[in-house]
Amino acid sequence: MSEVGDLIVKFQKNEHKITGLLDVDTVADLKNAIYKATSVLPERQKLLGFKIKGNQLTDDLILSSLKLKPNSKIMLIGSTEDELAKVAEPPSDIPEVINDFDIEEEEIAIESREEFLSKVERRVKEYKIKILNDPRPGKKLLVLDIDYTLFDHRSVAENVVELMRPYLHEFLASAYADYDIVIWSATGMKWIETKMKGLGVEGNPNYKISFYLDSDAMISVHTPKYGVIEVKPLGVIWGKFNQWSAKNTIMFDDIRRNFIMNPQSGLKIRPFKKAHFNRNTDTELLELAKYLTDIAELDDFTVLCHKKWERYNKHKHSKPSRSNVDKSTGEKSSEDKT
Repeated sequence: MSEVGDLIVKFQKNEHKITGLLDVDTVADLKNAIYKATSVLPERQKLLGFKIKGNQLTDDLILSSLKLKPNSKIMLIGSTEDELAKVAEPPSDIPEVINDFDIEEEEIAIESREEFLSKVERRVKEYKIKILNDPRPGKKLLVLDIDYTLFDHRSVAENVVELMRPYLHEFLASAYADYDIVIWSATGMKWIETKMKGLGVEGNPNYKISFYLDSDAMISVHTPKYGVIEVKPLGVIWGKFNQWSAKNTIMFDDIRRNFIMNPQSGLKIRPFKKAHFNRNTDTELLELAKYLTDIAELDDFTVLCHKKWERYNKHKHSKPSRSNVDKSTGEKSSEDKT
């Protein structure tokens, strides 16, 4: 019998150190210790970050079977009783401040700066990508953020799925028909993997994710107006995979500055927040799935203005027919008649 060693539990913005557990203790004992540190009742705890067969974390499991290393990090999804009481209250009328910049005036200057392009080249050379599913020939590329794009990462819930954006799996399945999908989050790789497993994205039978990118793939740029900011340059992907470029790539993010290096390729999605109040009315992914399908037939995305995606008319951008057919009558023009 020996001590498991210190465990780090990440809950919301804080990290809590759990000490004194023995290898003969159970998951129930772990949950009780977490309760003392976080005030989240054991029955309201959803613990992520364990590598176990079948992904079943039962209360009677012995901690030694989890093969935990000292300072292992565990992610806690859950709510205190006080937080659950607040969720039941009506939302405040006070508008939420959007953490974003009006970057449009600086976009052109930023994306062509030599020192920033050099940083992108270094990422192409040094950043290692773990391929989950090989890119498919002829498919366009969809790059997706996680927090506030696919998932409300600030609200509290008993289960991570409660914070998932509505129609997420339908959206990804629809997009997968025409696009290879990449997840790029401004967090660490461990948390990306944890969230994707918890949301049921990783290993989903209806679509596949090509690979994940984390904060290490981002670069810092300096803008005269806003100082140093961290951004997601698509050139990191394009430099590693020559089948993708600005012509066939689109990126969704709730923060515009993340695609300041590739402003034409970015689509600013409405952030998904306050999941408990908005999950029955949010249809953003459902509508964007249609947009992705409509533009998939185009050879060049650089002709598009993604800001106006809701007003997109696919007939305006469609390829001309090989036969000159009068759309009003369905008949060929006289020059085609024999």
